[in-house]
Amino acid sequence: MVSDIPDSILVEMITIRREQAGDEAQIRTVTTRAFGQTAEADIIDTLRKSCPEGVSLAAVREDKIVGHILFTPAVIDGQDRRLQGMGLAPMAVLPEFQRQGIGSRLVEAGLQEMRSAHQPYVIVLGHPNYYPRFGFLRASQYGIISEYDGVPDEAFMILVLDEPALKGISGVAKYRPEFSAAV
Repeated sequence: MVSDIPDSILVEMITIRREQAGDEAQIRTVTTRAFGQTAEADIIDTLRKSCPEGVSLAAVREDKIVGHILFTPAVIDGQDRRLQGMGLAPMAVLPEFQRQGIGSRLVEAGLQEMRSAHQPYVIVLGHPNYYPRFGFLRASQYGIISEYDGVPDEAFMILVLDEPALKGISGVAKYRPEFSAAV
Protein backbone atom coordinates (compact mmCIF):
# COMPACT_ATOMS: atom_id res chain seq x y z
CA MET A 1 0.00 0.00 0.00
CA VAL A 2 1.47 3.32 -1.05
CA SER A 3 0.43 5.14 2.13
CA ASP A 4 2.65 2.82 4.20
CA ILE A 5 5.76 3.95 2.34
CA PRO A 6 7.43 7.18 3.51
CA ASP A 7 7.41 9.90 0.84
CA SER A 8 11.21 10.02 0.63
CA ILE A 9 11.41 6.31 -0.20
CA LEU A 10 8.54 6.56 -2.68
CA VAL A 11 10.30 9.32 -4.62
CA GLU A 12 13.49 7.25 -4.72
CA MET A 13 11.48 4.40 -6.28
CA ILE A 14 10.51 6.66 -9.19
CA THR A 15 12.44 6.53 -12.45
CA ILE A 16 12.34 9.49 -14.83
CA ARG A 17 12.78 8.48 -18.46
CA ARG A 18 11.91 9.59 -21.98
CA GLU A 19 8.47 8.65 -23.25
CA GLN A 20 8.57 5.36 -25.13
CA ALA A 21 6.30 3.78 -27.72
CA GLY A 22 3.39 2.21 -25.88
CA ASP A 23 3.28 4.90 -23.15
CA GLU A 24 0.56 6.91 -24.86
CA ALA A 25 -2.48 5.47 -23.05
CA GLN A 26 -0.89 5.73 -19.60
CA ILE A 27 0.22 9.32 -20.22
CA ARG A 28 -3.29 10.16 -21.38
CA THR A 29 -4.73 8.64 -18.18
CA VAL A 30 -2.27 10.51 -15.94
CA THR A 31 -2.96 13.83 -17.65
CA THR A 32 -6.74 13.42 -17.74
CA ARG A 33 -6.92 12.41 -14.09
CA ALA A 34 -4.57 15.20 -12.95
CA PHE A 35 -6.44 17.94 -14.84
CA GLY A 36 -9.94 16.46 -14.51
CA GLN A 37 -10.55 16.90 -18.24
CA THR A 38 -9.18 15.68 -21.57
CA ALA A 39 -8.07 19.00 -23.16
CA GLU A 40 -4.43 18.72 -22.04
CA ALA A 41 -4.26 15.02 -22.98
CA ASP A 42 -5.64 15.88 -26.42
CA ILE A 43 -2.89 18.48 -26.85
CA ILE A 44 -0.22 15.94 -25.90
CA ASP A 45 -1.62 13.43 -28.41
CA THR A 46 -1.59 16.08 -31.14
CA LEU A 47 1.92 17.29 -30.30
CA ARG A 48 3.25 13.75 -30.24
CA LYS A 49 2.43 13.60 -33.97
CA SER A 50 3.19 17.19 -35.00
CA CYS A 51 6.22 18.09 -32.90
CA PRO A 52 9.06 15.57 -33.06
CA GLU A 53 11.40 18.07 -31.35
CA GLY A 54 9.32 17.93 -28.15
CA VAL A 55 10.80 16.39 -25.02
CA SER A 56 8.37 14.10 -23.24
CA LEU A 57 9.39 12.57 -19.90
CA ALA A 58 7.56 10.02 -17.78
CA ALA A 59 7.83 9.30 -14.06
CA VAL A 60 7.58 5.54 -13.63
CA ARG A 61 6.99 3.48 -10.51
CA GLU A 62 6.88 -0.31 -10.84
CA ASP A 63 6.26 -0.15 -14.61
CA LYS A 64 3.35 2.27 -14.11
CA ILE A 65 3.51 5.85 -15.33
CA VAL A 66 2.54 8.11 -12.43
CA GLY A 67 3.66 11.46 -13.87
CA HIS A 68 4.47 13.19 -17.13
CA ILE A 69 5.99 16.45 -18.39
CA LEU A 70 6.27 17.90 -21.86
CA PHE A 71 8.58 20.56 -23.31
CA THR A 72 7.92 21.92 -26.81
CA PRO A 73 9.35 24.79 -28.84
CA ALA A 74 8.13 28.27 -27.93
CA VAL A 75 9.08 31.63 -29.40
CA ILE A 76 9.43 35.17 -28.21
CA ASP A 77 8.38 37.52 -30.96
CA GLY A 78 10.36 40.66 -30.32
CA GLN A 79 10.27 43.93 -32.16
CA ASP A 80 13.55 43.30 -33.97
CA ARG A 81 13.97 39.54 -33.78
CA ARG A 82 12.44 36.22 -32.87
CA LEU A 83 14.03 33.84 -30.36
CA GLN A 84 13.11 30.18 -30.00
CA GLY A 85 13.32 28.42 -26.66
CA MET A 86 11.03 25.90 -25.00
CA GLY A 87 7.71 25.91 -23.23
CA LEU A 88 6.92 23.64 -20.31
CA ALA A 89 3.37 22.32 -20.54
CA PRO A 90 1.65 20.31 -19.42
CA MET A 91 3.00 18.63 -16.30
CA ALA A 92 0.81 16.12 -14.51
CA VAL A 93 1.02 13.62 -11.67
CA LEU A 94 -1.67 11.11 -10.74
CA PRO A 95 -3.71 12.56 -7.85
CA GLU A 96 -2.76 9.76 -5.44
CA PHE A 97 0.94 10.47 -6.09
CA GLN A 98 0.81 14.27 -5.82
CA ARG A 99 2.68 16.21 -3.11
CA GLN A 100 5.37 13.55 -2.93
CA GLY A 101 8.08 15.24 -4.98
CA ILE A 102 7.38 13.51 -8.28
CA GLY A 103 6.44 16.73 -10.07
CA SER A 104 9.63 18.35 -8.82
CA ARG A 105 11.70 15.45 -10.10
CA LEU A 106 10.02 15.76 -13.51
CA VAL A 107 10.66 19.51 -13.68
CA GLU A 108 14.29 19.12 -12.60
CA ALA A 109 14.96 16.32 -15.10
CA GLY A 110 13.32 18.29 -17.90
CA LEU A 111 15.22 21.47 -17.10
CA GLN A 112 18.47 19.51 -17.09
CA GLU A 113 17.63 18.28 -20.60
CA MET A 114 16.88 21.87 -21.66
CA ARG A 115 20.27 23.00 -20.32
CA SER A 116 22.02 20.12 -22.10
CA ALA A 117 20.27 21.08 -25.33
CA HIS A 118 21.49 24.68 -24.86
CA GLN A 119 18.00 26.13 -24.90
CA PRO A 120 18.06 29.87 -24.12
CA TYR A 121 14.92 29.83 -21.96
CA VAL A 122 11.89 27.90 -20.78
CA ILE A 123 8.50 29.56 -20.33
CA VAL A 124 5.67 28.26 -18.19
CA LEU A 125 2.15 29.30 -17.41
CA GLY A 126 1.75 27.86 -13.95
CA HIS A 127 1.29 28.23 -10.25
CA PRO A 128 3.28 31.23 -8.99
CA ASN A 129 4.11 29.47 -5.71
CA TYR A 130 5.46 26.33 -7.37
CA TYR A 131 7.73 27.19 -10.30
CA PRO A 132 9.93 29.88 -8.67
CA ARG A 133 11.66 27.12 -6.64
CA PHE A 134 13.24 26.04 -9.95
CA GLY A 135 14.43 29.55 -10.79
CA PHE A 136 11.44 30.76 -12.80
CA LEU A 137 10.73 34.50 -12.57
CA ARG A 138 7.88 36.63 -13.82
CA ALA A 139 8.40 36.94 -17.55
CA SER A 140 7.33 40.58 -17.33
CA GLN A 141 10.64 41.30 -15.57
CA TYR A 142 12.21 40.67 -18.98
CA GLY A 143 9.55 42.60 -20.90
CA ILE A 144 7.95 39.37 -22.05
CA ILE A 145 4.22 38.78 -21.98
CA SER A 146 1.99 35.81 -22.74
CA GLU A 147 0.12 35.53 -26.01
CA TYR A 148 -3.00 34.63 -24.03
CA ASP A 149 -5.33 37.37 -22.81
CA GLY A 150 -6.07 37.59 -19.11
CA VAL A 151 -3.06 35.64 -17.87
CA PRO A 152 -2.09 36.93 -14.42
CA ASP A 153 1.38 38.47 -14.47
CA GLU A 154 2.58 36.27 -11.61
CA ALA A 155 1.50 33.07 -13.41
CA PHE A 156 3.46 33.60 -16.63
CA MET A 157 7.11 32.86 -15.92
CA ILE A 158 10.44 32.32 -17.61
CA LEU A 159 13.61 30.53 -16.65
CA VAL A 160 16.48 32.14 -18.51
CA LEU A 161 19.20 29.60 -19.28
CA ASP A 162 21.29 31.84 -21.56
CA GLU A 163 21.28 35.51 -20.48
CA PRO A 164 23.26 36.78 -23.51
CA ALA A 165 20.76 35.18 -25.92
CA LEU A 166 17.89 37.12 -24.31
CA LYS A 167 19.76 40.40 -24.19
CA GLY A 168 17.72 43.09 -25.83
CA ILE A 169 14.68 40.96 -26.64
CA SER A 170 11.23 41.59 -25.29
CA GLY A 171 7.80 40.91 -26.70
CA VAL A 172 5.14 38.24 -26.85
CA ALA A 173 5.95 34.64 -25.93
CA LYS A 174 4.05 32.02 -27.84
CA TYR A 175 3.55 28.32 -27.30
CA ARG A 176 2.92 26.08 -30.29
CA PRO A 177 -0.48 26.64 -31.93
CA GLU A 178 -1.75 23.27 -30.66
CA PHE A 179 -2.08 24.86 -27.20
CA SER A 180 -4.73 27.30 -28.39
CA ALA A 181 -7.27 24.47 -28.21
CA ALA A 182 -7.02 24.46 -24.40
CA VAL A 183 -7.14 28.20 -23.81
